[in-house]
Amino acid sequence: MEEISATSQSTRKPLAASAAPSRVEPQGSGPRWGKALDSRNNSMNMIRLGLAAMVLFAHSFYLAGAGEGPHLRGENLGGWAVAGFFALSGYLITGSRFTNGLGEYLVHRVARIYPAFLACLAVTVLVFAPLGFLRQNGTLTGYWSTETTPLRFVFSNLFLEMKNYDVALTPATVPFAGSWNGSLWSLYYEFLCYLIIAAIGGLAWVRRSPLPLALAFGASVAVYANLPAVMPLLQDTDFSLLAKLVPFFLGGALVQSISKWVGLHWATGIGSIAAAALCIFAIPVWGGQLAGPFIAYGLLWVSSVLPSPKLIHIHDVSYGFYIYAWPVQQLLALYGVHNRGMAIYILASGAGTLVLATLSWLLVERPVMRAVRRRKASVPSAVPAVVPPEAANDGVSVSADSPSEAGITTAGRH
Repeated sequence: MEEISATSQSTRKPLAASAAPSRVEPQGSGPRWGKALDSRNNSMNMIRLGLAAMVLFAHSFYLAGAGEGPHLRGENLGGWAVAGFFALSGYLITGSRFTNGLGEYLVHRVARIYPAFLACLAVTVLVFAPLGFLRQNGTLTGYWSTETTPLRFVFSNLFLEMKNYDVALTPATVPFAGSWNGSLWSLYYEFLCYLIIAAIGGLAWVRRSPLPLALAFGASVAVYANLPAVMPLLQDTDFSLLAKLVPFFLGGALVQSISKWVGLHWATGIGSIAAAALCIFAIPVWGGQLAGPFIAYGLLWVSSVLPSPKLIHIHDVSYGFYIYAWPVQQLLALYGVHNRGMAIYILASGAGTLVLATLSWLLVERPVMRAVRRRKASVPSAVPAVVPPEAANDGVSVSADSPSEAGITTAGRH
């Protein structure tokens, strides 16, 4: 999830299309309304971890064979967690693009999302799938040669787009068979959103004015609202999923673009939450997409007033929690833990996932990002740039849940 911490936007100066910031904005000038998000005093990590826990909760019903779980306006809780993740990601990643050149921006994006993803693929074929194969067959003989072979699983999914979900015919003896990780699908669409911001965020007009991102957000909502008319021409599931998620991301990007003038305030925070609820409940189908900026602002405001334990503030394990929750749940289902009741299954899944998420953060994610920052610090810059603290902990928001043909559900993508 987003490792970036957000803070004052007042130091951000509009940039030329291909240059680093060329002038330093005077320090101390805040937004005209409200206050900037304090990078040293917010609960962003805790909110993202909470959203990841919502995904685990929503997936539990599918993976335990206990139905589809609670829904809100036709979408399960995991789907709404996706909205929150993409909205926050749009805000934070756009801030990163505004304060970095294209090359540096892409280096940070890849470094934050890809190493942990590769590690998860490796852990799947070296730990989860062998345990599943042993459970199903009583032996590991034939594991490396049974389709989908472990190496094929890794190489077919190497570039974020998930093409295979099973490994050596495992997991088979579970309620939701054939998928070791039905959550990783979203990383592909997340990265496509990064590329969209990489392209339009380099334009001087976009950096100077909120209007271009407002127009882009409006266009994205219009596309999704008219998707039934567009899909017969495209007949592409990837496009429909991207169309569903982009408005949330661009909604967060729009909030970032106005943050120089509009900070966080209790009145607009409560108002945004109310406006999001109104859009979602009053407008069928695409009301959630229209609520994208309100969801982003509401979550940012909550993160500015909700206290967070220091340990969670320092260690962002939400990404690891997201990518390891599904395989942990599947492994527990293979061993029948889901039959002991949903409460025990969910708690055991959460505990096991938290252990792996912590290891992912300590052994993969944090070391890689530190290496990237050391590399950046060691490269001399010809022009001093002002980099707001929300870009200092550059990271990625990993959305969660799983799509179906009709959109995002928690049943996994196959």
